[in-house]
Amino acid sequence: MKRAATAPEEEQQGPQGQDGLEEAVTEGEGALRYAAPALEKGLDILEALADSPSGYTLNELAQKVGRKVSEIFRMAVTLQRRGFVQVDENDRYTLTLRMFELAHRQQPLKSLVSAALPLLRELANRARQSCHLAMYQGGRVVVIAQVESPERWSFGLKVGVVMGLTDTSSGHVLLAFRDEIDRARMLRAHIGVEGELDMDPGQLFSILQEVRERGYSAMPSKQTRGITNIAFPVMGAADHAIASINVPYIERIDQKSAPDVTQVREIVGNIAARLSALMGASGYNDNE
Repeated sequence: MKRAATAPEEEQQGPQGQDGLEEAVTEGEGALRYAAPALEKGLDILEALADSPSGYTLNELAQKVGRKVSEIFRMAVTLQRRGFVQVDENDRYTLTLRMFELAHRQQPLKSLVSAALPLLRELANRARQSCHLAMYQGGRVVVIAQVESPERWSFGLKVGVVMGLTDTSSGHVLLAFRDEIDRARMLRAHIGVEGELDMDPGQLFSILQEVRERGYSAMPSKQTRGITNIAFPVMGAADHAIASINVPYIERIDQKSAPDVTQVREIVGNIAARLSALMGASGYNDNE
């Protein structure tokens, strides 16, 4: 349940009572840089909360950003009022999905989703399985588009759901098809999600090497019994993975004919290659 923040006993304004106003400061000889103290505090809060899946109390948040509670209180209240943060019954601040929603309005992401959806629908119809498109964002994997299976039953993930970076096929694909510098940065920023399994670094690097050699990831789900995840990278103009297409494959055991896991893998690879071409990839790693 969301609740409103309560003011600390010693709320005060910023320097000279001008908290939030721009002030000119000298940087170097004769160079002017304009500072916005209130904006800096707000961004500090958002960045700190992005690194914590469980959030912080106001006191903990103040310590994390190196400021007094009275300095950040109004910023936290404003961010809550604008829907960027929420406060639970234990007075812990966490991020909402507001920034994720804003990111969806960004043209590159909108273009990717717009180009992907017709292909994802084709994939679902051909494979008779649900599928989703996921991206790396802030140390985790986020589902940005999803299409349900046309069958009377289906298994899929909702748009906006966050997944583990190190224990999912989508995460493995997103890590495997980046260069070493990007991969190290992504792993440093890694934020565990609820239920995410610990992964030995040596084991992870071995898995990523196999994924690169094969060109895709196919493995039993580590979250749900009976699911085989099949993920291919969507490559961008820089020839690294910008997203992954994943099918949580469910095998039918009745008399109805449906594509088997090998056929579904071929369909996913074909769709991923076509979407990569639309995204400007100069080549595609297809080692089936």
